[in-house]
Amino acid sequence: MSIGEFVHDETPSSEIDRLEALYRPLADAVRDLVDATIRTTVDDATIRRTQADVEALVARLRARQLDGPAGVRFNSEARAWNWGNAVVGQRNALAPPLHLVRDPGGLLHADVVLGAAYEGPPGLVHGGVAALLLDHLMGETASAGHSRVTLTGTLTMRYRRGTPLGPLRLEGRIDREDGRKVYVVATLADAEGVTVEADGVFIVPRWA
Repeated sequence: MSIGEFVHDETPSSEIDRLEALYRPLADAVRDLVDATIRTTVDDATIRRTQADVEALVARLRARQLDGPAGVRFNSEARAWNWGNAVVGQRNALAPPLHLVRDPGGLLHADVVLGAAYEGPPGLVHGGVAALLLDHLMGETASAGHSRVTLTGTLTMRYRRGTPLGPLRLEGRIDREDGRKVYVVATLADAEGVTVEADGVFIVPRWA
């Protein structure tokens, strides 16, 4: 059974834990490969040999795979997983990934380290990447611990200064609610303080 793009999947949570533990190191290794590809200065022959090795690995993994998007899945134990997600996907090497922590007072925060793959201006995080991370954090904030589904309605960003690559912290909280509208505020910061402020309206869809 599916609800919109959310698929009911009765894989036990214990098996989800096992699979995440299996795939997470693979995604970490591919993430390191992306960073190494950007930074490497090895000779031409090494590049060509590495390319052949990577192509062989891709062929091995494509021997059996899903068709289409990975989607969002959930089981009857209230466990949800979204392994292909661009921000938190455990099997997506393009995701940083964010590890979200919800405080008892309702604040949602995440600490993340962004390297060369997320660079825009020299030494700084691409503005679109900052928006991507904040949008996801704010959506998770609006969902109130996965107790409801929310979708981004509007998102306003204020870039106070460049966000340097390296360790960063995101924080989000619900400002207020009005019917199906949830108003969220959030920040992205480095050790020196806030670099980006955001506020958004998130909508609980009628089908949810």
